[in-house]
Amino acid sequence: MTSQAPETKIVEQYRIACDGGEGGLGHPRVWLQIPKDVGYVICPYCDTKYIHKDFVNDV
Repeated sequence: MTSQAPETKIVEQYRIACDGGEGGLGHPRVWLQIPKDVGYVICPYCDTKYIHKDFVNDV
C-alpha cells in the first residue's frame, strides 16, 4: 500500500481556509495564517502545504 505525498498549493492571500477539498471525505474547515517571515503554512489535518506566491522561490 502506498500513500500519496502531501499536496502543495500556491496562494495569493496570507490567511486561507482548508477543508481537505474532498467534500464529505475532507476534514473540518480550518483557517490558517501564513507567517510573513516564513511564507508558508502546513494544514494540521491533511498536511497540505500552502505557499504564498511571493515566497515560491524561497521555500
